[in-house]
Amino acid sequence: MSSQSHKPTGNSVVRLVIVVLSVLFQAGWLLLLVQRLNQYSTWISLFTSILSIAVVLRLYSKNINTAMKVPWIMLILVFPVMGLSMYLLFEIAGDPGIGKRMAAARKEIQTSLPTGTQVIAHIEEASLSAARQFSYLERHTGWPVYENTAVTYYPEAVDAFEAMKIDLEKAERFIFMEYFIVEDSDSFWEIEDILIRKARSGVDVRLMYDDIGSISYVNKRFAQRLNQEGIRCYAFNPAIPFLNLFMNHRDHRKITVVDGKVGYTGGYNLSNDYFGRTQRLGKWKDTGLRLEGEAVKSLTAAFGELWRVQSRSKEDFSQFLNIVCSVPSPGYVQPYADNPLSEERITENVYLNLISQANKTLYFMTPYLIITEEMDRALRLAAKRGVDVRIITPGIPDKKTVFAITRSYYGGLVRQGVRIFEFTPGFCHAKVCICDGVIASVGTSNLDYRSLYHHFENNVLLTGCGAMNAITADFEDMFRKCTEVTAQYRTGRGAFLRLWQCTLRLFSPLL
Repeated sequence: MSSQSHKPTGNSVVRLVIVVLSVLFQAGWLLLLVQRLNQYSTWISLFTSILSIAVVLRLYSKNINTAMKVPWIMLILVFPVMGLSMYLLFEIAGDPGIGKRMAAARKEIQTSLPTGTQVIAHIEEASLSAARQFSYLERHTGWPVYENTAVTYYPEAVDAFEAMKIDLEKAERFIFMEYFIVEDSDSFWEIEDILIRKARSGVDVRLMYDDIGSISYVNKRFAQRLNQEGIRCYAFNPAIPFLNLFMNHRDHRKITVVDGKVGYTGGYNLSNDYFGRTQRLGKWKDTGLRLEGEAVKSLTAAFGELWRVQSRSKEDFSQFLNIVCSVPSPGYVQPYADNPLSEERITENVYLNLISQANKTLYFMTPYLIITEEMDRALRLAAKRGVDVRIITPGIPDKKTVFAITRSYYGGLVRQGVRIFEFTPGFCHAKVCICDGVIASVGTSNLDYRSLYHHFENNVLLTGCGAMNAITADFEDMFRKCTEVTAQYRTGRGAFLRLWQCTLRLFSPLL
């Protein structure tokens, strides 16, 4: 089947509208019911007040970021009925089995991963501070660090896309793909043609995409079409017309694994925007990372976790994790996945560790800058102790309200020495960080609450690889293409603008 013969299946926007209206109706009905009951009985009103106080105290004592607590506490105290109902629905209600399935999948798959203790000992010989960063992920999250992995960094997503197609053509045993957005258009059709041929030749081909992330681009017939062609396809966490906490947790990962030997990740999805085939936001900047060797095992494991959760299968994924592929290469590689159902905020901790250990330079690319007080303070302290801290954000935003919140952080940061650059040619969607030119993180996690607290994400921590030079060069090239806005945000803002930005920032953890 050639890409010219494809026809898009349409999107699911109508289904999304129905789901949103259904959820709003249920929420409104519940709020009205509680309100009426409060008016009907003094005892019920008293119970609601006591319950509100108990929930606020419990919320206050929870071991979560303060910024995540304050909006809920304000809502509950100012509007007890509405705030309490919303909190109970969106922070407690949900799929009662998802956490158990996730923990079971993680535990079983982790037993098939190696330990990286000896590798960390090698890193210590070169840099103790770098070793401590990798040790955190090894000891507290179970994601090992690897040697013998060739790493290629792509400053442009389209180059990663073309390389990925070449590797997909070479698949002999299995292809696993997991993306936040899949668009039923010519970019994906080029991939689909390869996947169909491979499935017909006996390759185990699987694709998982996020239902909400892709809802504007595909509908249910899309997955049906792929399944009919022998491609096992699931929409992760489908939107349903019922109140459900878990719908807030989206699969934001981007993973491709070929035979357990080659893997891809980065900021790009399978959509025309990411490969320069549309220009709705000017130049689209995104990056990709290719791994070949031992570290691909962790990308396979990350895919296996959510595949088992969504498919509800008890498939033994060790058969895909026992593959031996060693590519002698310099450096150390540590792919890892983040999970919003865990109390360990892995990616935020990785970023905080990088910020705290920076001595000379610290560079970030991120489409959104909506950060916790801890990260904001860490960036300011790094700049105040003399570190050259630079952050690249978009010049043309995809979401104006989110961009307004992003810019609200500029003033406080630049007054302490942080430099802000906006990508003038268009939208920067890359998620890259490099510390002192020696440790880098490339992957899917933005500098915002949604990535750090609500999404399933995956990233790769690197040191000593040849790709480090390519990452540094990409930042230098980006600085030349960007406009530095540091000076214009050192001055104060108008009172109305400050009030508006403060309001947006107050509720940004809930967005």
